[in-house]
Amino acid sequence: MKPSHGQTALPILLLPALICSCSKAPDSQHSAPPGKLAAARSVRVAVAETQPMERIVSATGSLLAQEQATLSIKVPGRLHTIAVDLGSVVKQGDRLAQVDPQDYELRVRQATAALAQARASLGLPLDGTSDTVEIEKTSLVKQAKAVLDEADKNRERLLELNKTGIAPQSDVDTAVAAYIVALNKHEAALEEALTRLAALAQRRAELAIAQKQLEDTNLRAPFEGAIQQRLAGLGEFLQAGTPVLTLVRTDPLRLRVEVPEREAAGVRAGQPVRLRVEGETNLVRGALARVSPAIVEQSRMLIAEADIPNDGSLRPGLFVRAEIVTRERDPGLAVPAGALIVFAGIEKVVLARDGKASERTVVTGRRGAGWIEVVSGLKPGELVVVDPGNLRTGQPVIVADLPAAQSSKSVESSGP
Repeated sequence: MKPSHGQTALPILLLPALICSCSKAPDSQHSAPPGKLAAARSVRVAVAETQPMERIVSATGSLLAQEQATLSIKVPGRLHTIAVDLGSVVKQGDRLAQVDPQDYELRVRQATAALAQARASLGLPLDGTSDTVEIEKTSLVKQAKAVLDEADKNRERLLELNKTGIAPQSDVDTAVAAYIVALNKHEAALEEALTRLAALAQRRAELAIAQKQLEDTNLRAPFEGAIQQRLAGLGEFLQAGTPVLTLVRTDPLRLRVEVPEREAAGVRAGQPVRLRVEGETNLVRGALARVSPAIVEQSRMLIAEADIPNDGSLRPGLFVRAEIVTRERDPGLAVPAGALIVFAGIEKVVLARDGKASERTVVTGRRGAGWIEVVSGLKPGELVVVDPGNLRTGQPVIVADLPAAQSSKSVESSGP
């Protein structure tokens, strides 16, 4: 029987589908899992090893003037001269300003005349620096001594005459009374001489005070430095203690930092200090000179200071970030800086283990030239990939340059 038109059409339509299914079968049989498609990657590795490194404490602080003083004149007067202005560099002892000295010069002359008068009363030359006097040799005492000697001799003579009955008792009594009076006058003369000697010392002190006040009309620099501020003008009448100038010493500068309480235990005087000023790249070095004996209760900070040499590029008041080296050779586990991956605040390294990459989260600490300390998450001797890029856990790796230390360990482990 001849097939109908519908019966002959079905095989013809199914033929292309059968041909396609047959052609795709070999591809599905040879397809590989996605993980095996990634090719092995050649990597450089480094051994995580313990090495000596610095233990530092980071702190912030400010640069202050080594010395800062608001200068004032000790005696009142009208400001007569002022020799400096803002920024002037001065040396210790330089005269910076002076009040009118005329009144004080007159006081010196007055005190000098009073001193000369006191010297003359004791028989000393009007001029001289020595006020040594022998009391018995002063004219006042010598006169009283002569009267006393005469009264004593007269008394003794009358006593002898009275014993022989020549001189009456009344004459003896008169002579004895005259002797007592002369003796008292001699003692009074000694006291007067001592009083004049004390007055001489007083006049000498008054002259010294007058001369000191005359010198105090000058305002002199107590230390070498520069003028930070001028506070008075010419012709202004100044009371004693009125501020005139502000002087600062800027070499060396005083670094004052605040160390957190948790890190204060290792801070000691004499430890090296490195600091950087905001906006500057230069590293400045110094050493701790002073450490406070107590923690500030309000801020829980320890105050420490260092003397920083200044070549003119630093100024008081600058904010600084400092590093205090508490230990210079403290062991720590280190890896190359290029082995660290930081993403979203998480720090990782990639290990090369059994021919595959393995990510490991770590916690880092100190940093140096080309290395980073790993505080936790890694053990000594483990191989870390240097510059891992986008390497991920499970990806095959081929170590291009196995470190010598690790190679020797591999040879030893493969021996008989």
